[in-house]
Amino acid sequence: MSKDYYKILEVEKTASQEEIKKAFRKQAHKYHPDKKDGDEVKFKEANEAYQILSDEKKRAQYDQFGSTGSNPFGGTGSQNGFGGFDFSGFQNGQGFDFGDIDLGDLFGGGFGGRRSRRRKGNDMQMRIEIDFIDSVFGVTKTINVDHPKTCSDCSGTGAEDTSNFDTCPECNGQGKVQTQMMGIFATVTECPTCNGQGKVPKNKCKKCKGAGVTKEKDTIEFKIPAGIKHGDTLRITGRGEAIKNGPSGDLFIQVLVRSHEVFKRNGFDLITEHEIPMSDAVLGAKHSIELLDKTKLDIKIPAGTKHGTVLRVSGRGIQSDRMKGNLLINVKIKIPKKLSKKAKEAMEVLQSEGY
Repeated sequence: MSKDYYKILEVEKTASQEEIKKAFRKQAHKYHPDKKDGDEVKFKEANEAYQILSDEKKRAQYDQFGSTGSNPFGGTGSQNGFGGFDFSGFQNGQGFDFGDIDLGDLFGGGFGGRRSRRRKGNDMQMRIEIDFIDSVFGVTKTINVDHPKTCSDCSGTGAEDTSNFDTCPECNGQGKVQTQMMGIFATVTECPTCNGQGKVPKNKCKKCKGAGVTKEKDTIEFKIPAGIKHGDTLRITGRGEAIKNGPSGDLFIQVLVRSHEVFKRNGFDLITEHEIPMSDAVLGAKHSIELLDKTKLDIKIPAGTKHGTVLRVSGRGIQSDRMKGNLLINVKIKIPKKLSKKAKEAMEVLQSEGY
């Protein structure tokens, strides 16, 4: 029976190449055998239909002759259940021609051997605790880590003589090896013997024994920027674990900030409390407060200031390269527990006048 490739891809006979391509993507994603609810038979049918309809010449021949009997696609309609289409290319590792459709995009990578990511060393994670004042102004810190570093004797090549290598016997110098999946798809991966270099040391480095890396203690100095917040993470590129014939991973340092007795923060604003006597709240006054850097700042207490009033000093909060916060002073009025005879008499006068 002749196969209706248009029906398989669920497109009209007048469909454009772009519509055919989109239809194949949809079918391939839906029926791929590696998916839990995939269907290998329908997946192969979609492949077959796309191979014919995506080629203008083959499509024209199909429209004229159909997919059974003697046809220009070779063989008969019963060959391998693929309507006479020749899939011999699968068996010799050449893979299947999907044009510019990347199955790695459809199924998350690993199909068709189109992409190969360069190996990279593992990233590392650490935590460091700093004082509140250091988070405000920034500070330089050092940490000690024990991790794989690039071998200093062979510069990470693993070779005793960095100019003396042999061709890798596993990949024959290609740096990649090919494997088959399902007897259909060919996957290309980095050669595990030479790590994608295509060559192996003639004699291994004595220090690292050919590994290209050695585990050593390392002291890393880094700068914590002004304004960093509790829980922020710094990334130090290339200071993670080293790997042979590849870039080192990165070091991620999470910064934990200790609380301060006097100051808190909200974004880039600094917040503090300042206690004043009741008379200054009523009459107004000038006060001086000590900042984080131990300098003094004069502030004005307006007459009639209420308990809980927040005074704002512009630009005296946390500063960074991109932001400048404010200083917020929460005023607390101190109520005396005991009064002198004179003070009590003065308060009684105020009370009698309704204050």
